[in-house]
Amino acid sequence: MSPGAAIDVERLRVVRGGKRILPDISLHVEAGSITGLLGPSGAGKTTLIRAIVGVQIVDSGEVTVLGQPAGSPTLRDRVGYVTQAPSVYTDLTVRENLEFFARVLDAPRSRVDEVIATVKLSGQTGQVGGSLSGGQFSRVSLASALLSQPELLVLDEPTTGLDPVLRDELWSTFRGLAAQGVTLLVSSHVMDEASRCDRLLLLREGELLAAETPYGLLQRTGASDLDAAFLRLIQSGERPSGEEGSG
Repeated sequence: MSPGAAIDVERLRVVRGGKRILPDISLHVEAGSITGLLGPSGAGKTTLIRAIVGVQIVDSGEVTVLGQPAGSPTLRDRVGYVTQAPSVYTDLTVRENLEFFARVLDAPRSRVDEVIATVKLSGQTGQVGGSLSGGQFSRVSLASALLSQPELLVLDEPTTGLDPVLRDELWSTFRGLAAQGVTLLVSSHVMDEASRCDRLLLLREGELLAAETPYGLLQRTGASDLDAAFLRLIQSGERPSGEEGSG
């Protein structure tokens, strides 16, 4: 493991359907940070996330998470994973959903009330999943992932389809979790969320274009905003600063 890293990816290669999704990528995610995994749809973000949580078949390379090989049984309670599809049963209430997942994860019942408070759903505990808004759906999924008190939280496009107000509320929750010492890896294709992160990993067509802070990226590219910085990286073909790239 790299010093201070929660995630180490070394020369990861993933081929699916005869197509190289991740050709040869290396990166790390610092412990205790919010790291944004950004890039357009089809950049390989979800494939990388699946490799990190240990559910993706890889062709070669190594992925180390919290000092263990990705997917190790010992990581089950240490890593929380929220997929793009909300993990909510529509015929159960918010509380019933969380009590069910608490039993699956062997988490104490007291955690249900704690995570409900964390994601600010105290007023919706009796609502069935089918009556929740998109933002509330996302919060229940996040609460489910928090039941085991994970050290690492991996979120795949958690704010997709949400309006700016709901996105802002979720990011406030993420920042609160980071303040408690949780490491977060958050994927998004919305570049205006990049400024909310401590560090950025920018992907395009499976290649790592940047691995640095938002401020460092702006300084290096001379761009006025992160959208423009991303475009300049694409146009210049620069390799990432401080990381081994791909290829």
